[in-house]
Amino acid sequence: MVVLKVGLIGAGGMGGVHARQYAKMNDVEVRFFDRSADKTVEFAQRTGYHSATSMEQLLDWADCMDICLPTDLHVDCAISCIERQKPTLVEKPMALDIEQCQKLIAAEKQHQVKVMPAQVLRWFPEYRKGHFLVQEGTVGNPGAVRMRRGGKAPVGFEGWFQDIKRSGGVLLDLAIHEFDWLRWTFGEVESVLARSVRFNQPELEAAGDYALITLKFKSGCVGHVEATWMDPSGFRTMFEVCGSEGMIEHDSRRIGVIRAHTASGSQAENPMHQFDDPYYLQIRSFLDAVRDDSPLPVSTHDGMMAVAIARACIESASTGALVTVPTL
Repeated sequence: MVVLKVGLIGAGGMGGVHARQYAKMNDVEVRFFDRSADKTVEFAQRTGYHSATSMEQLLDWADCMDICLPTDLHVDCAISCIERQKPTLVEKPMALDIEQCQKLIAAEKQHQVKVMPAQVLRWFPEYRKGHFLVQEGTVGNPGAVRMRRGGKAPVGFEGWFQDIKRSGGVLLDLAIHEFDWLRWTFGEVESVLARSVRFNQPELEAAGDYALITLKFKSGCVGHVEATWMDPSGFRTMFEVCGSEGMIEHDSRRIGVIRAHTASGSQAENPMHQFDDPYYLQIRSFLDAVRDDSPLPVSTHDGMMAVAIARACIESASTGALVTVPTL
């Protein structure tokens, strides 16, 4: 059995999510690097993984890289990995804007290295099934799709989520999931019209955001996305697709779960098998493509187009105007 050595960059929230998936795999060895000494100690104790003393040391050791850093750090870090000929998985969003995406893609092409943006929604069973039902014609000709994602406002290390210049806010960091799934399922987006609490009121200092987006697809289908970091009731996702032959729907608060009631409170447990976890399936697909030298399931062009839709939404929310999504 060939063991792949994975260099995990970032010991924050997403680094922890990815680390839990690698722990299920007997054909990988993981080491990590984080610039925070405190986070490094805590992460090593929690995961049992060894830390590298520098990014360079990690690059020297690893066969492939997994970037779980704040969005504004993605491109420079990814290019460092690409220049060392390391296949690289990059957490979503792939970058902050189109120009950064193009810079990353140029490096990918120059060095002929596999790079995959981590658009994990494609592996969530409800969304994957919904995609294929649409593709198979179950609802006929799609006319309208409505989606929702959100909950409480995240903070992140040094508050980076709430710094719009670093995260892109709710329209880039959160709704990027919907934008990628919508484009994957319904094709290219022609134009968007968006409104946002934060982008319509830049002087507002309160944490969180709430945004509504209307998307017109080149196919004629219309989409509506609600994205929020202002819902104190907890995280929720949903989608509804309507077509000429029927409708499909999903609501995360209505799926079957196991709920345990103990002295410490009531806790919902997902009965999904550990190897069906969407993050596991996403990482596994990346590693298998690296090992087999096969095509990646998500391309950097896919990652760039999701960012392009998000940036068009940010422009629309900031100006109040209808914005055309560029053809790239």
